[in-house]
Amino acid sequence: MTAVEQTRHLATTIPGPKSSALIERKTAAVSRGVGTTMPVYAARAAGGIVEDIDGNRLIDLGSGIAVTTIGNASPRVVEAVAAQAARFTHTCFMVTPYEEYVAVCEQLNRLTPVAGDKRSALFNSGSEAVENAIKIARSYTRKQAVVSFDHAYHGRTNLTMALTAKSMPYKHGFGPFAPEVYRAPLSYPFRDAEFGKELATDGELAAKRAISVIDKQVGADNLAAVIIEPIQGEGGFIVPAEGFLPTLLDWCRKNDVVFIADEVQTGFARTGKMFACEHEGIEPDLIVTAKGIADGLPLSAVTGRAEIMDAPHVSGLGGTYGGNPVACAAALATIATIESDNMVARAAEIEKLMKERLGRMQADDDRIGDVRGRGAMIAVELVKPGTTEPDADLTKALCAAAHAQGVIVLSCGTYGNVLRFLPPLAISDELLNEGLDILAAALKAS
Repeated sequence: MTAVEQTRHLATTIPGPKSSALIERKTAAVSRGVGTTMPVYAARAAGGIVEDIDGNRLIDLGSGIAVTTIGNASPRVVEAVAAQAARFTHTCFMVTPYEEYVAVCEQLNRLTPVAGDKRSALFNSGSEAVENAIKIARSYTRKQAVVSFDHAYHGRTNLTMALTAKSMPYKHGFGPFAPEVYRAPLSYPFRDAEFGKELATDGELAAKRAISVIDKQVGADNLAAVIIEPIQGEGGFIVPAEGFLPTLLDWCRKNDVVFIADEVQTGFARTGKMFACEHEGIEPDLIVTAKGIADGLPLSAVTGRAEIMDAPHVSGLGGTYGGNPVACAAALATIATIESDNMVARAAEIEKLMKERLGRMQADDDRIGDVRGRGAMIAVELVKPGTTEPDADLTKALCAAAHAQGVIVLSCGTYGNVLRFLPPLAISDELLNEGLDILAAALKAS
């Protein structure tokens, strides 16, 4: 395995000639519906660097959208994947099962903050796992309705599009969507401040607002599950006010409603805990995981209380590729790396560094309306000067400027005005600071 030098380097303008040629090939060969963020094509990646086919080395502040949490091509993962691929690549667990699937489920049952006896089932993508969590909840409760929240993102399949809040680009033109899906207001402290300080800071009050909507529009007797991201991802890295999640969970428990935590983006050390639910000490009924679970290989899971997970009939869950043995080998190596290299603590260090630096930038520029997030899941919400009005144009301009200087940064948010940072936990402080230097210069120049 060839090492990738851990420095930013621009050998050409971005995009370089080789990437430009591939952009033309993509236009001719790939559906227009598949967009790309960066105008470059990757050749190698490791640590905090992605190197493109023109020899440009880019600082990675995206981790492939929170996937390569332990660093791209992490040595344990590479070794485990190669060894498993040499043994066998597929038999279908539902036909000829294998130990690797069972071992991943055992690790998930050990790690996830779900109370009591647990079971897990493995799938391919976050969307697929969310769909199966809803199936499991409906089977257990014998009820049909599901509630998700404002600003939520849960996937791109039909049911998960219904759960997702934002229309463009995720839902526009793709309906009709799955029925019996309802939406409740989220605790969004930065935006809730417009309606009074108490609502912005009192999570219990915000939860009561959501519960009131659920009671009136759905009713607990019809409600199978509430699904929520403990920290919202695509919606803008929104951290609910303290008390919001516990109050919501308590209501679910009292009303026989399954509480599903979607930890697809927040799981596996990303937020400075192994799972984001742990920040408020809540124990969901079901937890959905994907992304960081296998360092880039397609794998996802639903883990939960045994009596809920065992509710579906035999063969009611599964899929041809679900829990593929190569992906399972990657997941086992990923978990081993997180634990042996103390990646949870590293995420907390990254949070401190980034919040201190971004906080100083905010103090000097009132266009940074909010700095928020946990661990290596940090965001800034950009607004027009002296207001809380979202500034999507500034966000696009900063992304473009960073990309041109060799820094991979992503945007998100319902209003398109949030810069999000998801660096791999293997990134150095030097690369992090350099990336933030470039962002600060772009902001000053804009």
